[in-house]
Amino acid sequence: MSGVENLHSEYVGQLFRSHYGWLCKRLRRHLECSASAEDLASETFVQVLKAPAATPILEPRAFLTTISRRLLFQFWRRRDLERAYLETLIHEEEATTPTLEEQAQMLEALCEIDRLLDGLPARVKATFLLSQVDGLTYPQIASALGISQRSVSDYMAQAIKRCLRLSLERM
Repeated sequence: MSGVENLHSEYVGQLFRSHYGWLCKRLRRHLECSASAEDLASETFVQVLKAPAATPILEPRAFLTTISRRLLFQFWRRRDLERAYLETLIHEEEATTPTLEEQAQMLEALCEIDRLLDGLPARVKATFLLSQVDGLTYPQIASALGISQRSVSDYMAQAIKRCLRLSLERM
């Protein structure tokens, strides 16, 4: 570990000692479970630690609030996806209900798709999901969304380009 990385690590450690309790308390107001609040608070500091070493943070609580709020939104989005998925499973026949491992894999895939599509307009996301998850054809999607088939094609191209770009960036 270089000297700069060591200083950054020590600085984040000091931030942790000074603000972890405060951040946990703040997150508990938004979450039903104190363990989840502690997990999100810890993840907030992990994100700070992963960030490149920078000058000291002038407003550490504002900075930590911004990071934790983003993580909280991701947590809620994942929870909502999980609930929707589990509700769908309830309505399926028992014979076709996937195993717990398959459920976990599908949920992970849904979260990854949600992350890849994050930031795209709602119609682009809907078009992509109707095609890839529901298996609808372009004419069916156009009819369902009240748009032209050309728009469906453009939206699909936009979504696929974004998914490919973000997937390649991760490599």
